[in-house]
Amino acid sequence: MKHKHFYDSLIETTDITIELAQMNLLPDERLHLISLVQANIHTVVVDTVLSSLSEKDKKIFLKNLVSNDHEIIWSHLKKAENIEEKIKLAVKKAKNELLKDIERVKKIKK
Repeated sequence: MKHKHFYDSLIETTDITIELAQMNLLPDERLHLISLVQANIHTVVVDTVLSSLSEKDKKIFLKNLVSNDHEIIWSHLKKAENIEEKIKLAVKKAKNELLKDIERVKKIKK
């Protein structure tokens, strides 16, 4: 079962999943790549949030992140200006890079 993150409502990774499904991969390979994509996106989101907070607020955010209480996390993140848009933009950029990588691999395999 997929672990829910506080930012899940802001992002969509179906396009990457579809691209991976179209490749000639073993099921375990595809699942492993999907988990790497999710980890990469999580890292991008956490980095984006931490870059937008003061030192004090970074510590509070990390504590809240561990608790996985989405309401508390979002309540705290109101301190960061335009954080939802920053997250969306950072994830979009990361997804575009991942999709480019997938396309490169597809061309090599042909």
